[in-house]
Amino acid sequence: MKGETRLVSVTVNGRRHEAETEVRTLLSDFLRSELGYTGTHVGCEHGVCGACTVLLDGAAVRSCLLLAPQADGAEITTIEALASEGDLHPLQEAFHREHGLQCGFCTPGIVMAVLGESEAGRDLDEVVDDVLAGHLCRCTGYVNIRAAVRRAWPELTRR
Repeated sequence: MKGETRLVSVTVNGRRHEAETEVRTLLSDFLRSELGYTGTHVGCEHGVCGACTVLLDGAAVRSCLLLAPQADGAEITTIEALASEGDLHPLQEAFHREHGLQCGFCTPGIVMAVLGESEAGRDLDEVVDDVLAGHLCRCTGYVNIRAAVRRAWPELTRR
């Protein structure tokens, strides 16, 4: 049985979308299943792992903790927006150079969270500790992720 629905209008990575969705649809599921932005990963669905992190009006949020209708009218940025014309974003390039990913499942969420914090003007040391404390990675042990964030930080804060 289908539940109550609502029309949700969002701008994702600069592109406007409107879709009718159930009011109980999570933003992560809306982005992935209804709009096709599969770079937003779904891990725990409880906001613990951070894999679903996107930027909502410039702030890093866990998309599994928001309902799609709550994002109505918002500007959303996902990992798909970062690389342009085949060139990696400086943060993605740093992850590559520092071997900051292995399976890559957690990477989009970490990248988006770091990007959100850099745009908010946070201090590098706070970001490294705070962001990584809120993201689960089972592969890297965080050493290379920290190195990648430190490598990219000067470029991120100049933008």
